[in-house]
Amino acid sequence: MPPIFSRFVLCAALGTSLVLSGCNPTVKIEAPDKPIEINLNVKIEQEVRVRVERDLDELLAENPDLF
Repeated sequence: MPPIFSRFVLCAALGTSLVLSGCNPTVKIEAPDKPIEINLNVKIEQEVRVRVERDLDELLAENPDLF
């Protein structure tokens, strides 16, 4: 084989390997920009229900003839 052809094959293989090595996927782990929000509506509803139940218990204790 002529030396020019072997250099061409070597350069082509080197170029192909460089191009393919640049295609590797990268994974980046970053913290979110905004803080995490937690919805506490369930807790508020339960608290309201407990208060209403306590008020009803007190009302029924004061007036047992309502029902």
